[in-house]
Amino acid sequence: MSKCDSCIVKEFNSLKSLTRDELMRVSACKTAKTYKKGQVIFEEGETLNGVYCVKDGVCKLTKLSENGKDQVVKLVVKGGMLGKRSLVSEQKTNLSAVALNDMEMCFIPKSEIMNDLSKNPKFTMDVLREMAEDLKESDESLVTMAQKSVKARMAEILIYVHKNFGIDSEGYLSIILSREDYASIVGTATESAIRILSQFKKEGLISASGKRIKIEDYIGLQRIE
Repeated sequence: MSKCDSCIVKEFNSLKSLTRDELMRVSACKTAKTYKKGQVIFEEGETLNGVYCVKDGVCKLTKLSENGKDQVVKLVVKGGMLGKRSLVSEQKTNLSAVALNDMEMCFIPKSEIMNDLSKNPKFTMDVLREMAEDLKESDESLVTMAQKSVKARMAEILIYVHKNFGIDSEGYLSIILSREDYASIVGTATESAIRILSQFKKEGLISASGKRIKIEDYIGLQRIE
């Protein structure tokens, strides 16, 4: 099991602000966890007694909406941290986390991190900064949902996945999302998402093979309003 002070993943999150001694102590008490594609990491309403650091893989954070469907709120990748709110609040988690592919994660108990929050102001500020960034993303997402058409939002998520997760050896988006996931992210019915993706296909903007999607006209997608 790799040690936190030599793990490159820490450079992507607030753990980079911990001293070497603090990282060595955290490393001694962390637990390595693996999750298979589709496995639930934690569910909405659970009490998290620590944070998860994503070492490899991608998970989706979802919120159960009033109509009983899961709304995808965010995709979290390598270097991301889950459960930051549990560090500064006793509240139960308001989101669920599900692995989109096979994942490796490290779980760090809250008791260990709390000690560092109280003694290392740089680490405290970085955790708060990340939480503020999460809130900003949430606000911007709400504005996008209100102001942009469903077609524009669908084009935007395809570009986002391409930009942030890349493509496989055949040129398909490396992260495979179900049509339900795409519908959930853009805030529309699954039937509508399927219809829009079919329209994109007819217009030569994308091609598809089963659930896999390949962007054929990046500029064309960017122009959709």
